[in-house]
Amino acid sequence: MSSLIKSSKLAHLCLRHTPVALTATRNHWNKDYKPGPYPLTEQERLRAAERYGLHPSEYEPYPNDGYGYGDYPKLPDISGDSKDPFYPYDNPELKRNFNEPLHAEFDLLREDRYNVSAKLRYPLWVQWAQFLGVMFGTFGIYCLFEKVKMFHPVVPRQYPRDGTHYTFEPK
Repeated sequence: MSSLIKSSKLAHLCLRHTPVALTATRNHWNKDYKPGPYPLTEQERLRAAERYGLHPSEYEPYPNDGYGYGDYPKLPDISGDSKDPFYPYDNPELKRNFNEPLHAEFDLLREDRYNVSAKLRYPLWVQWAQFLGVMFGTFGIYCLFEKVKMFHPVVPRQYPRDGTHYTFEPK
């Protein structure tokens, strides 16, 4: 019985000190992922550039238009397909280096997603013409054949008129 009490005390100590141990081994908290307030002074701008590991001349925050980007840097739109495939990245799967800030639209600009620098196969006006042609063509065919109903030929239903239409007695 005493071994059970000792093990429960040990478990209680371990559970009580686990968050401290995890916090001590991690090098970031969730609050570190959130952008800070929009930099209003030059000193705040320099501090934000240092926080994101950028040279002050390269740092430009998103405009303070209410979308909540705060002091996050406005990085150029470069998708994974546009990056050099032979460069020795620290994380070659995502073509990123250690401590490189992520683009605000990183989930869109990854290599298996959208390529912002790709040239369209057809101009935008051709794509719109194809879309509208299909939509209005389908609508026109529908309007043209609305009066011509297509159905399977079926004999009209035989409903009883007046009187008995069945009997159980032999004839």
